Amino acid sequence: MRILILQDYLRNGGTERQSIRLAQGFHSRGHGVSLVTFRPGGSLSATVGAVGQRALQRKDTGWDWFAPGLRRTVRREAADVVLAMGRMANCHLGLLVESIHRRAGRPGIALATFRTGKPIPWLYRRSVRRADQVIANSQEAAVGLAGRLGLAPAKVSVIHNPLVFAGGVAPDRRVEIRAKVRVEQGAGPRTTVLLCVAMFRPEKNQRELVEIAAGLPEGSDWQLWLAGDGPARAACAARSRELGLAERVRFLGFQSEPGALYAAADVAVHASQSEALSNFLIEAQAAGVPVVAYDAQGIGECVVPGHTGWVIPRDDRTAFRAAVTRLASLPEATRAELAAEAERFARARFDPDQQIDAHLELFARVAARQQISH
Repeated sequence: MRILILQDYLRNGGTERQSIRLAQGFHSRGHGVSLVTFRPGGSLSATVGAVGQRALQRKDTGWDWFAPGLRRTVRREAADVVLAMGRMANCHLGLLVESIHRRAGRPGIALATFRTGKPIPWLYRRSVRRADQVIANSQEAAVGLAGRLGLAPAKVSVIHNPLVFAGGVAPDRRVEIRAKVRVEQGAGPRTTVLLCVAMFRPEKNQRELVEIAAGLPEGSDWQLWLAGDGPARAACAARSRELGLAERVRFLGFQSEPGALYAAADVAVHASQSEALSNFLIEAQAAGVPVVAYDAQGIGECVVPGHTGWVIPRDDRTAFRAAVTRLASLPEATRAELAAEAERFARARFDPDQQIDAHLELFARVAARQQISH
């Protein structure tokens, strides 16, 4: 099977990591895979590996929507499957459906994806309606999409995000790595380390985490580590300084491999206002880090409330702080049990091999359906 994956740019985001992970998984199973991006480069481009990346723009214009020669590339690739990942690629997909269906020999299939809690533009909605199938990464996202656009439920399939950092830090090195990273960041053995790994975009709401942490009980020993980069970072750092938290809030920048941070952290915290399914919370649990997160689309599907973490009603800072304080005060043995349960759950529910196989099985079903209809 030849599979063409479309992505606008390989920035450091969850969807971009999923694009690379899927491309590598399809390739490892012997399928021909092309990963075509609109813009060249990107902070994740070095992680593509054997699949390779082909960019449509010869020089980076900085325009995510600009895809010169996209239709020609799709015709030349003559792929069995064209999978659009991200907003811009999905906006373009609706314009490509006829070219995909006119593939020589037998028609190819056009698959849209829905992995966002944000409103989607008109071209994206058009693509979703014209695509042969839509893949949502949470049940909540699928129900919402079908309801808003009037899609037949059978046209929307749910496949959860696969783990990207499935390996993480080897169990026999976790104690060593934990101690090393915590010393580097000035965290003591009893410091409760709160961790968030996400791009600094307004909807990710890291500022809220800073303000929540500022209200934790006086005298409590904690640090907040914020890993990632983006346009909202400077304002978040400024707010941290305003609150007198410069020594407690660590801005760790882009992390190509955050496994060491997960090994060193005690609680994964997330206050995002817009989600479909949180890659960060899945990865944290897979590394044995329990979760405290505001409720948003898909959050309830990546946490077992009361067992692997706590899902807090939006904007309830008091409840958020109470959950963090409760986790910090648990006996070490109880915290270890929570960590083990979180790891078991995430690794079973979001196993990369299962998710990749689910995509391939869906491709085959849709292709068979298309063959019959033509």
